[in-house]
Amino acid sequence: MSEPGIFRQLRLQDTGEQGQYEKAVELSKQAPRSPDGMIYLYENIANYQLALQHFDEAKQILREAQSRKLDDAGARELHYALAFLASDSEGMEEQEKWFASSPGDAEEGLALASDTEAYRGHPGKALELTKRAADSAVRADNKESGAGDLADAALREAAYGYSADARRLAAEALKLAPESPGAAIESVLAFAMVGDTTRAESLAKDLNKRFPLDTQMQSLWLPAIHAQLALARKDPVSALNMLQPSPIEFGTMIFGNTCLYRQYVRGEAYLADGQGSAATVEFGKILEHSGLVLNCWTGVLAHLGVARANALQSRTSKGADADAARVRALAAYKDFLTLWKDADSDIPILKRAKEEYGRLQ
Repeated sequence: MSEPGIFRQLRLQDTGEQGQYEKAVELSKQAPRSPDGMIYLYENIANYQLALQHFDEAKQILREAQSRKLDDAGARELHYALAFLASDSEGMEEQEKWFASSPGDAEEGLALASDTEAYRGHPGKALELTKRAADSAVRADNKESGAGDLADAALREAAYGYSADARRLAAEALKLAPESPGAAIESVLAFAMVGDTTRAESLAKDLNKRFPLDTQMQSLWLPAIHAQLALARKDPVSALNMLQPSPIEFGTMIFGNTCLYRQYVRGEAYLADGQGSAATVEFGKILEHSGLVLNCWTGVLAHLGVARANALQSRTSKGADADAARVRALAAYKDFLTLWKDADSDIPILKRAKEEYGRLQ
């Protein structure tokens, strides 16, 4: 007897959440073909291929979907992702135009463009696009999606050093959709990152109470929140204890974005604890999984993380090892500064990076 469709779909979803993408691809290929579900099947396979860094395979799957005249916003997001990974500005603009011309889908296109502008070092323009995306979502009676846009921007602003904007956006996100777990997660992380520990701790307790049995909330997000709070208290050892590697931390996120945030904060904790080599490994994981991170801010700041980790090694090593670490650090700083060569000049984290690079030369 064949496996009932609902159970097959649940098993497929579970493998994706656990980061078992090769298995997820095979399960997707075995799924029954139905006209109503065909586009989602193609999108699932393309997403899993992206997660595996199989970009050509993802393109081929989407081409097959197009040949069958299957198209929707999900497929367009994947086309956008592939164009971003290929540094294909025209390809991204093509998808943005599609979203702008598609009734009900404008918010997704604006949110994608916002993340890309932030990745390129244009947080001012990114914030304008975020506001438009959130407004579009509210007009479409989708407050939760709009709140997610605001919370995503809040965490990004916090990471870039704009503490006041981060607090304001996080508060707006929570007010717009107070019951949204995704918006709450990123808002709490933003509050924790800017040192608003009292508010972050209170919101974290609420998430724990609301989702006591959710695997990702309990195993991934809450530990990341508490680790970020520990870093705010200058306690990197506790942060690292809270962020022991998990077999599911590369999985597809149900709440929040798949930005490999756990790896990012773990890298920050290793830096704060003076462990440059270990920090390099964590930031390297983000760079090695661009198909998961895509245009998330962690992808660009991971370059800076690698630079700082190697600079730390150059200070804590001796002789040839110190010299080699310094060379690696200079190269990584140059990579980051090249990515942000046209960035807004007032970004706090960029200013610090330039100062660090200057001292290292």
